[in-house]
Amino acid sequence: MIPRYSRPEMARIWEPETRFRIWLKIETYAAEAMAELGLIPKHAAEAVRKRGGFDIARIDAIEREVKHDVIAFLTSVAEHVGPEARFLHLGLTSSDVLDTCFNVQLVEAADLLVADIDALLAALKNRAFEHKDTLTVGRSHGVHAEPTTFGLKLAVAYAEFSRARERMVRAREEVGTCAISGAVGTFAHVDPRVETYVAKKLGLRPEPISTQVVPRDRHAAYFATLAVV
Repeated sequence: MIPRYSRPEMARIWEPETRFRIWLKIETYAAEAMAELGLIPKHAAEAVRKRGGFDIARIDAIEREVKHDVIAFLTSVAEHVGPEARFLHLGLTSSDVLDTCFNVQLVEAADLLVADIDALLAALKNRAFEHKDTLTVGRSHGVHAEPTTFGLKLAVAYAEFSRARERMVRAREEVGTCAISGAVGTFAHVDPRVETYVAKKLGLRPEPISTQVVPRDRHAAYFATLAVV
């Protein structure tokens, strides 16, 4: 994001540091679930939980060499975790991490936007009542028409942003899914219970049906909603 046009709290959601921390959470939760299911040693999940870390400069350096962002990230994490890192990402595909992370970020961004809309609605409501008797020119065909009130104009805006809030809440709900289902979404090498566990830990819902990626109509609906706000 361009710093001069970004609020700090929104910019933080999209910083590389935040993205990699979410990636690490996803990998850690997946390891925890696999350990509980007896799919990997419990000491391996414990090592990931205790020693899991990353270095952004190191990730960038590795990515320049291997040309793959998730491999670069996992290599950096492995350097912190040690031998137990061989159990990281077991049965997962890159999009399991990328799409789930993206949805976490979109949900967090939606929370900020809904809070902003709430503040705007409160201001519009207050001003609408304040100016309920303030006369202003009504317009029709681009020219002066019958008188109206400034309060009514603000009430119209209030109604519009109330609908925008409803759409934003629906978009947040729709995009809040998690996919941990493997290379083509068939759970060929990962237990579906891992997805359920990771989703719960992240405050998401398991994606009902996916391929390698989360269905893109969820994202399309989200960004279409942003365009209307």
